[in-house]
Order: sequence, then C-alpha cells, then structure tokens
Amino acid sequence: MRQATSTKETILESAIYLFNTKGFDGVSIRDIAQKARINPANIAYYFNNKQGLLEACLVAFFEPYLSFLEMEVRNLDHSAPDLCLKKAVKNILQFQSEHHLLTRFVWREISLDSQVVREIISSYLMKERFLFKEIIDQLVNSEKYSPSSKSFLIIQLKGMLAMPYLNSQYLREVWNLYPQEAYFATRYFQVIEQWIKDTMTESINAKKILC
Repeated sequence: MRQATSTKETILESAIYLFNTKGFDGVSIRDIAQKARINPANIAYYFNNKQGLLEACLVAFFEPYLSFLEMEVRNLDHSAPDLCLKKAVKNILQFQSEHHLLTRFVWREISLDSQVVREIISSYLMKERFLFKEIIDQLVNSEKYSPSSKSFLIIQLKGMLAMPYLNSQYLREVWNLYPQEAYFATRYFQVIEQWIKDTMTESINAKKILC
C-alpha cells in the first residue's frame, strides 16, 4: 500500500514540476513518466489521463486550502473574527509556501477558461467566497471592524494571497524575494495583517466622521 501511495505521489510531484516549467499543454504523459521514472501505464492506472492529473492537482490544492477557512469559520463560535481571519491567512500562506509549485500552477490554470476551471469555480471557488464572507460578516457585525465593501475586501485579500506565488519569478528576479521560504511567508503575513487592520480602521474612522 505504501509503495502504491509513493508511486502516486511521485507521479503527481513530477507532473506539477513539468506543468510549471513547460505549461500544461506542453507536457505529455511520456514526459511525466520519464520524469517520475515509471511506466506510462502507471499514470493511466492512477489518474486515467493527463486531464485526470490536472483534476488531482486542483483537488490537492483546494481541499487543504478550503479546510483552513472552514476551520476558522467553525472557530467563530468561540474566537474573535479578526483573529480567525488572520489565522486563516497565516495558514494559507504557510501552505502555499510549502507547496509553491502546486500553488503557482493552480492559480495560473484558474486564470484560463476551460470546462475544468468552470467546474472548479462552481464548486471550490464559490465555497471559498462563502467562507470568506462568513468571516467578514462577523467582523462587520461585531462592530469592531466595518469594511466599506466586503466584496472588494475579499477580492483584494485574495489578490494578495495569490500574487507572490503566481508571479514568483518576478519576485525573485526583481525583488530578490523567494515565496517558497518560510521567512517570506512570515514577513508577508505581517504585512497583510497590518493591511487588514488599517483597512478596517479606515472604515471605522470614516463611519465616525459621517456620524
């Protein structure tokens, strides 16, 4: 059983690496088999075809990604909503840094229009939207924070979470920053944490002035 799991993981890791370097359309089953040092029949056994590998990559990313949000939505019953949001952000950044190649591939693939992407949007990304809104709604209802636009806040936050990994080469070449490093995730979280605080505070101050 362990050998089977190891073979499946090796195939997936090889596919992720090649999808990043050559693009999904530029990689063949033979390329993946050669990289993984296995027989192409093993890929058919575990994933059926290259489309099956793509779906496996998306599931491998979004299942844990959404689990961090789900956990903090459950924690809203006994924790402050701002702490829940920050913890979700911190866990997501750590996960993305530890799986930076998978993260880059997934966010890049999501930007394209395909049947698989539409299915991901209708399932995982709509669920992500719901979970983010649950936390943000609690922030507003608690009157501790009052964002002027919940939707735009979520869109901005999502952009900040994805940008370093989607544009990792830009960060390396221009800014000499490496999103896969733990230090980057820690430091970047502190910046986002401050952004959340400043954005909410600005809305509170504006509300007080209007009053």
